[in-house]
Amino acid sequence: MTEPLQPGATIGILGGGQLGRMLSVAASRLGFRTCIFEPGGDCPASHVAQSHVRAPYEDEEALRRFAASVDVVTYEFENVPTSALDLIESLVPIRPNRKALAVSQDRLTEKAFLSGLGLAVAPYAAVDDEVDLVEAIDEIGTPAILKTRRFGYDGKGQARIAAPQEAQAALADMAGASAILEGFVDFSHEVSVIAARGLGGDVACFDPGENVHKSGILHKTTVPARLTPAQRTDAVLLAAKILNALDYVGVMGVELFVTTTGLVVNEIAPRVHNSGHWTQNGCVIDQFEQHVRAVAGWPLGDGKRHSNVEMLNLIGEDVARIPDFSRDGSVAIHLYGKAEAKPGRKMGHVNRLLGPAA
Repeated sequence: MTEPLQPGATIGILGGGQLGRMLSVAASRLGFRTCIFEPGGDCPASHVAQSHVRAPYEDEEALRRFAASVDVVTYEFENVPTSALDLIESLVPIRPNRKALAVSQDRLTEKAFLSGLGLAVAPYAAVDDEVDLVEAIDEIGTPAILKTRRFGYDGKGQARIAAPQEAQAALADMAGASAILEGFVDFSHEVSVIAARGLGGDVACFDPGENVHKSGILHKTTVPARLTPAQRTDAVLLAAKILNALDYVGVMGVELFVTTTGLVVNEIAPRVHNSGHWTQNGCVIDQFEQHVRAVAGWPLGDGKRHSNVEMLNLIGEDVARIPDFSRDGSVAIHLYGKAEAKPGRKMGHVNRLLGPAA
């Protein structure tokens, strides 16, 4: 097994958004330095990281300079170009590994992987053209949702199909991109498990949180989630199954639909996850420190929760509510340092403590 990184080592992070920012803060608490690779300037992570390589992902010289300056590389978003990853991986370890990225970058690959593990997923079919879509609707039925196979997030790259006559408009929304049709899942609510796997194969999971979305964007996560003891156990076990199958190192978000016949996997995210932000104030070791521990080869925390928490995303003009939140002693405020509030833009989040965990 690789020796754990010592304090003073540098962790490279691909991507400079709010997740990179919070990873950098967690790393600094453990004595690590962070270096961000991000094409944009004045990004959230650059405000707190020790260094920022600002260059396109196609800039091989910058990628080599970045890799030479760090001891391990991780990432805060999935859609890093393969060419950049190939170059970096030849010079320094990437954690989580490339297999996890390859699976999660393509929704069709992801569904096939999860199904291959014996896990329940929504009915699905590949869609490359109008003929494929007609055949998929005949097989799966409506209502359904058409999604781009790659580069979709926060409700982007998706079109709902309530009836077959809406198929052509939905396909046009894909703008020629390869897509996947997913059948409707009759679920009562969505939960997510934030799970971690260490370099030695040890696994630790946080309690499942219950999610509410608005306009395709996560609005709120509440812990504990409405789950029976058996459902809670199933959620944790299936998350561990996914981590082990990928030989994963780091934190992963696993989104699940709760149905009358069991848990259905919606999607996985090979990184720290928005629905795990509650851990910052509900646990001694939060998801960001857990991820840093994993990629650095340190022992994992157990993820034990000391408080019930409601995490509320601040989207766009929601950030104007900060003065009110600041007067509430049960609320912890986490802002991302973004200069301008735009519709649909995540500006920060707040964690409201709801009392001690039972």
